[in-house]
Amino acid sequence: MSLFIRQMILAVISFLLFAFFLLGLTFMAFPLDNWSLLWQQRIYDVPYLSFVMMMIIITGILIGAFHGAFWKKKLKMVSVQLDDLIKGQKRSINSANSSPELLQVQRKLDELDEKMMKQAELSQKLATERATDRERSLQEVVVQERTRLARELHDSVSQQLFAASMMMATINETNPPKDETMKKQLVLVEKMIDQSQLEMRALLLHLRPVALKGKSLKEGIEELLAELTEKVPLKIESKLEEFPLDKGVEDHLFRILQESVSNTLRHASANQLQVVLIERDDNVILRIADDGKGFNVQEVTSHGSYGLTNMHERAIEIGGTLKVVSVEQEGTRLEVKVPAIKRGDQRND
Repeated sequence: MSLFIRQMILAVISFLLFAFFLLGLTFMAFPLDNWSLLWQQRIYDVPYLSFVMMMIIITGILIGAFHGAFWKKKLKMVSVQLDDLIKGQKRSINSANSSPELLQVQRKLDELDEKMMKQAELSQKLATERATDRERSLQEVVVQERTRLARELHDSVSQQLFAASMMMATINETNPPKDETMKKQLVLVEKMIDQSQLEMRALLLHLRPVALKGKSLKEGIEELLAELTEKVPLKIESKLEEFPLDKGVEDHLFRILQESVSNTLRHASANQLQVVLIERDDNVILRIADDGKGFNVQEVTSHGSYGLTNMHERAIEIGGTLKVVSVEQEGTRLEVKVPAIKRGDQRND
């Protein structure tokens, strides 16, 4: 039963009880000699008792409806503010016309908002400390091995795949076989080589050093996108803003970007990629969108995607949220929203 209906029923019952009590006192003080007069006496051609009952019910319904609408509106306002808290948005507070009870609720919401902000701040601080500890304990030999492996893959396998791709393209364009079956097989081989190149570029992207090494998040993203522009047939658009963030937050956002771009290269078959890094309403927003073939988010999530799970955990670790929207044959958009808690410009030197 809704609040609106419940308030009307309570108001009608309350008015009936009050009316019976008042009528009882009246007839005790002024007893009637003939009680049948109550039925014989008419008001607007309606028996007196029926008229009284009708007025009580109508008045109860009107007052109950007004009271129910009033509290429904107030509770909706509280619900909207709770939604804002859940989404990490700034609450729209208008307590000028609030009752004392709702003012107390507002104060509790303020305390909850402050507590959540402190928890987000603590999560970011812990993420920064963990990132710093990982960086300090990172052995130089691991970094060198990653760099050596990436360089060898780029200089050998990647170059060979590129050469094979060029040779297959030349064969298919200048001297295609007359046999249609063989022609289709050669086209399929060319597509397989192109896909292997994308897989290799995605692998090289994962082999990049985790740390930004003294660069800001904006500078690291610009360098990554510039490298992709040179090596990948994608139209890349970006809107990047510069603002100070904790190193742990920058590190996690950069890794989420790497994971997302890698997924785009391997699975999306996209022609365009858009990266946005902005700060709005005390939130840092990282948005990555492509026009690829998309996927069923619910189905992939239910089967346990390591990439999506990893990005989701990274977002939660820094007190943020991750939202993925994908439409098959239209593209995918990933958005990370993190509270912007600034403590000065901290970089990885």
